[in-house]
Amino acid sequence: MKTIGKAFVGLCLMLPLLAGAQVTTPRFDQRQINQENRIEQGNASGSLTAREDRRLDKGQQHVANVETRVYSDGTVTRQERAKLHHAQEVQSHNIYRQKHDYQHDYNHNGRVDRGQRR
Repeated sequence: MKTIGKAFVGLCLMLPLLAGAQVTTPRFDQRQINQENRIEQGNASGSLTAREDRRLDKGQQHVANVETRVYSDGTVTRQERAKLHHAQEVQSHNIYRQKHDYQHDYNHNGRVDRGQRR
């Protein structure tokens, strides 16, 4: 009976330590949300074609995979944080570039609507 009591006390002491081991990076999470919103807005406005939307979603998935790998060991080192930041910078640049090129799908028919040439 004493061993069960000791095990229970040990477990109660370990739970707060295990809960504190979870790593969170709220700035990176918020940036992911903002980038996903930018992609959705570009898709809704027609400034992104369906192909560009799929490509950017794939890039977002890559950033999420990098984030998962960074969190896998429970600590985020300076190098891992830099790697995650770089992946998000690249994705942000890709979103901007795709939204501001001259390929649009304003009528959402799946075809690229090109502007009138002068």
